[in-house]
Amino acid sequence: MSKIHELTPVLADQIAAGEVVERPASVIKELVENSIDAKSTQIDINVKDAGLKSMQVVDDGIGIENDDIKLAFKRHATSKINNPQDLFKVHSLGFRGEALPSIASVSDVQLKTSTGDEGTKLHIRGSKIESIMPSESRRGTSIKVSDLFYNTPARLKYMKSLQTELSKITDIVDRLAIGHPNIAFSLVHNNRELIRTSGRNSLQQVIGDIYGARNLKRIIKINNQDDDFKINGYISLPELTRAFRNYVTIILNGRYVKNYNIFKALTDGYGSKLMVGRYPIVTLNINLDPTLVDVNVHPTKQTVRISKEEQLCNLISKTVYDAIFPQNLIPDAMNRDRAVKPHYETSQIQMDLNKASTHHPISSLENFKDNNKDYDLDNAIDESVKSDVEASNVENSIIIKNKADLSSSSVINFKEKYDNESETLPFGETKSELNYDDVKVTRFPNLRYIGQLHGTYLIAESDNGMYILDQHAAQERINYEKFRTEIGDVSDDQQNLLVPIVLDYPASDAIIIKQKIDVLHSVGINIEVFGKNSFVVKQHPTWIKGSDEEETIRSMIDWVIENKKISVASFRAKTAIMMSCKRAIKANHHLDRKQAINLIDNLSKVQNPFNCPHGRPVLVSFSNADMERMFKRIQDPHKSE
Repeated sequence: MSKIHELTPVLADQIAAGEVVERPASVIKELVENSIDAKSTQIDINVKDAGLKSMQVVDDGIGIENDDIKLAFKRHATSKINNPQDLFKVHSLGFRGEALPSIASVSDVQLKTSTGDEGTKLHIRGSKIESIMPSESRRGTSIKVSDLFYNTPARLKYMKSLQTELSKITDIVDRLAIGHPNIAFSLVHNNRELIRTSGRNSLQQVIGDIYGARNLKRIIKINNQDDDFKINGYISLPELTRAFRNYVTIILNGRYVKNYNIFKALTDGYGSKLMVGRYPIVTLNINLDPTLVDVNVHPTKQTVRISKEEQLCNLISKTVYDAIFPQNLIPDAMNRDRAVKPHYETSQIQMDLNKASTHHPISSLENFKDNNKDYDLDNAIDESVKSDVEASNVENSIIIKNKADLSSSSVINFKEKYDNESETLPFGETKSELNYDDVKVTRFPNLRYIGQLHGTYLIAESDNGMYILDQHAAQERINYEKFRTEIGDVSDDQQNLLVPIVLDYPASDAIIIKQKIDVLHSVGINIEVFGKNSFVVKQHPTWIKGSDEEETIRSMIDWVIENKKISVASFRAKTAIMMSCKRAIKANHHLDRKQAINLIDNLSKVQNPFNCPHGRPVLVSFSNADMERMFKRIQDPHKSE
């Protein structure tokens, strides 16, 4: 008797459901993606008990033809692809034809759909059609899923708490809304609205709806492209981070995907400006030719393969770096939400008040009238000014009380008189006398040293306020950029060891070291094979100083073993970070005035004076207004009734 037999369609659908339908959030994802493919502009999601009781998705899309409704619940039945070649140029979110039959095999499904002409209502439970009948003809589709996993109770054991399952649902709806800001989304749970977006095609507004409007002040826009990829989106400043990666959303051709290499490229763009263990808020849209991406990798379609991925990652890293580098990254010590602006260092412009000119050019009154047809001068002029003007006895004065006065002959004559007068500036200056080079933008303030606190912090001031610097972090940053340059410029300067260092490793590690020995050579560590699984170091670069040569070299080799795909650039950066920390001033180390001033001066000259190599802030600021508020020197005026 034959032991091999073909599975029944119902059992095959339930097996497929194990891959596609992991939890209620999986159902929401598949149904909403179908609505997006149906060209919907409004998608409403209604959930009961985190989806374990029921889930309903209603859209205003193109609907399903009557003849296609039953076929839509057959496995591998789809309208998205027709031939093998279509698999390599998929434009839609769904294409496998597995979602609806998989969902219907483990739940109770009620479908109402119409193309606008006539509607149909279908009830299917456990892959079995219970009823099908005509319905209203409202264009779009409504699909309600109830009793999820009713016939596979073992699956229910793996469901988390209602809060966890609801969190998964809100997360996937957030990602889909970010990927499609042109669609209005709403999510309601147990009659309580959780998410609503406007569908105005404003990604920034969607980010504000999801992550909070106040965070918009601390995100910046990115936009770049090359021959194969076009990227855009928003990234947070290093001061706005989270302890986990969930706030990074990668959208590829409208599809939310997870890709470690792209995520790493994003964080690499921040470099050492991110604190260790902190992650930015990022929304990244990637547009590319569909032939460059394979989405047929996993049933959930969240894992993809990208051709020219290294090129894409380089583009992302460079774009993030170029966007972050010009920013003033000094944190506000008062921790107030604020827009981060460049620090301006201005030289006072000396003006002779005795040169005050009595003649100043005026804007064209005709343009004013044309551009301000509805402008009410009566309301715009302050009452006290009006009374002063009315009381004035200056001969030949021109009084404007309302809009009609702009057409008076006196106003027209005044305009003609001064139209041809040479242009002057207030106080008699001419444009050539003003040196605009004196007003320059600088990312680091001009600090004056005041003193030291607890042998750890330096106090300084500028014209704009007070600054507190972490001396260890400042020294780390200075050392890091110094060592980064020295390590990058590999030279022949080597220090010979009196006693060579012999390093022993297990066979598995020795294989990796031999493969990556060129990476070690790139930073001047001339390691040589010395026996089966041993290596010898006879000399080391001169930038490794002191008595910790063996510890430093071992740490560098450990990085190579741990990160099998480590690049030369990242290896050099990690080495520079380690060396900068070892050589930095420690806390509780008292500096004299000359040393402190020299430290601040050196910090002002580095490329990034705002963060240590580990991402911690080097300095924080108290503006003059902050201190005036703290001491109540700024108060709201008392209002009398």
